[in-house]
Order: sequence, then structure tokens, then C-alpha cells
Amino acid sequence: MLSATHAIPRGVWMLGLVSLFMDISSELIHSLLPVFMVTSLGASALMVGVVEGVAEATALIVKVFSGTLSDYIGKRKGLTVLGYGLGALAKPLFALALSVPWVFAARFMDRIGKGIRGAPRDALIADLTPPSIRGAAYGLRQSLDSVGAFAGPLLAVVLMLAWAGDFRIVFWFAVIPAVIAVVILILGVHEPAGTGAGVRRGSPIAWRTLGELGAAYWWIVAVGAVFTLARFSEAFLILRAQRLGLADSYAPLVLVVMNVVFAASAYPLGRLADRASHEALLAAGLVVLVIADVVLAYASGLPAVALGVMLWGLHMGMTQGLLATMVAAAAPAHLRGTAFGFFNLMSGIALLVASVLAGLLWDRLGSSITFYAGAVFSVLAALMLVVRRRNPRAGAPS
Repeated sequence: MLSATHAIPRGVWMLGLVSLFMDISSELIHSLLPVFMVTSLGASALMVGVVEGVAEATALIVKVFSGTLSDYIGKRKGLTVLGYGLGALAKPLFALALSVPWVFAARFMDRIGKGIRGAPRDALIADLTPPSIRGAAYGLRQSLDSVGAFAGPLLAVVLMLAWAGDFRIVFWFAVIPAVIAVVILILGVHEPAGTGAGVRRGSPIAWRTLGELGAAYWWIVAVGAVFTLARFSEAFLILRAQRLGLADSYAPLVLVVMNVVFAASAYPLGRLADRASHEALLAAGLVVLVIADVVLAYASGLPAVALGVMLWGLHMGMTQGLLATMVAAAAPAHLRGTAFGFFNLMSGIALLVASVLAGLLWDRLGSSITFYAGAVFSVLAALMLVVRRRNPRAGAPS
């Protein structure tokens, strides 16, 4: 228990609630969006892949710059409000969408907002919190964010059943928690004075210094890019379940199942990562992903899909954040900002390629081939780990 003198500041609690309400809003929509695009707007799997790939890649790439911008201007809250505000403004567009391009615009705006708010929000938590309890503060925010990841899809199921599967009415409900999040942020969070106003920093990607990062870092970037190619959008998990008979109203349960396993496994496996070889744990996560892909490819009914989705969640618990830990270990301390920026940039590009390729394979060769392709990329990433283990000089620090 935290003592009264080391209690988590009120502003951090407020930021946690902001994350909770916005995540409820976002997951309520995102858990239904692939099915809505296919059944109501007539979208192909390729278009779903394009929309999801561009959206998630945009969020990753914008994160490269938003944190450094907040350092440059010396303020956090303004950018955080802008990011959450864009997310809230995007929500009505989903309910009004009459075409796939309309959904694309809404998703793009929503993810731009996510990219803008993420790094400044996390930096604001550090500004508000004494160093001795920052771990608890970030843990609180992540916990409340995880509650939103469960609550959003569950609320989507309840609303779909209550409104006879009317996607648009359910999307309108998502506006309410989004607005609540912005109001809490504006009224409940106050930026502390003296957090670096007037400090000027350089570009988040210092191109001239990339050569100093060393072979170990570039090997991790390469493995991370191939690994991201294997982890296409989770929208395809939802579409796979729908194709095998899951009713539209219950589609969000796919993300509920995945997130339950993810949340349950992330902490114990994260503790294991402090003691085990990072490469060995990443390889084990890739093996689990291969099995998940094969199960989903072979699935002929919903029980098999559920097993594949649970394995997908387990692999996320094993690997989520692990590559970031490896980046931090491999990069020189004075270049970690640049290292993470470029890593996020490459991951964003790989995620876009992965989701578009997944949709193209789904349309041209069938849904099973999409998951087989994911398994192939997973095996390729695992082979890269094996090659390095047999030849430690490959990717050794320079």
C-alpha cells in the first residue's frame, strides 16, 4: 500500500479515467467496425486491411513526433487535449458513415488523435508524479486502460442485442464516453509548472546519428519489422469468426476473449522476461503465434476460432513490449529517443504492409491463406533469431 505522502496524484487518477472512457468509446466501435464495413457497406477484406493498416500505422508514426514536440514547446496538456479531442470528434463520423472512404476518414482522424496524445500524456504522468511511485502511476493508467479494453466490446454486445443489431445507433453511444473523457481532461488535469518550458530539442529522428546505433539495434529493427508483418490487424480475427458463423451482435466477443488472455498473461510473462533470455522468450512467442495462425487457418467452427484467438492473446502477453525492451538495451543511452522513433516508424510501415497484404490474400486466395502467410512470416522471424544465436557476431553491438 502507498502511504499518504506517496499517494498517486489526483491528476494521474484523472488521466487514468480519461484513458478508461476513451478506450471504452474506441473499443466499442473498433470491435464492430470490420463487420459493419463488410456487411453494411459492402467492403472487401482488402479494403478492411487498407483502412486498418493505414489507421494503426498512422498512430505509430505520429507517436514518433508528438512526444518530441511536447518537449520542444515545453507543454504537455495542450497536445493531450488536441489528441483526445480529435478522437472524440471522429466518433460521430462512424455513425454517419455511408461509404468505406467515410469510415477511412473517421478512422484516420481517430488514430491521428491517438498518435498525438500518447507520448505527451505519458510524459505528463511523469511530470505529475514523484520518481519513487512512477511505476505505480503508469501501472494505474494501464490497468484502467485495460478495463476499457474489456468494457468497450462487452458494452457493444449489450447494445447490439438491445437495438436489434443496428450498428449506427450503437456507434452513437460511443460518443458519450469520448466526450466524458475530454471533459475530465480539460477540467480535472492541471499541468504542473516548471516542466521544461522553453527547452528546445531537435528532430525526433536524427538521421545523421543513425549510424551510431550499432548492429545489435539494426538487427532488432529487422526482426521487429518481420514480426510486425506476421501480426496483421486483429480485424481479421473478427472476420474469421463471422465467416464461421458468429452473429454480428456477438462479434466484439472476439476481442474480449483475446484481451482476457492478454491481460492475464502479460504480468507473469513480463516478470519472466526480467529473468529469461529476451531472444528465447520472443522465439517462444513466435511459436505460439504460428500455432494460433495454423489453428485459425484450419478452423471449421467457432470453438477452433476461440482457441486460435486465445493463443493470439497469449502471444501478445509474451511479446508485447518485449521488442521495446530489447531496443532500450541495444541503443546507446544518449540515442534512445532516436532509436525508439525510428523503430516505431519502421513498425508502422510494416503494419501497413501486413494489413494490406492480409486483405489482398483474403480476397484473392481465401481467409485460410491469410493466416498461413502470417505463420510464414512468424517462422521467418524465428529463423532470424536462430541465425543470431548460432552466430552471435550477427547483430552484436558495435
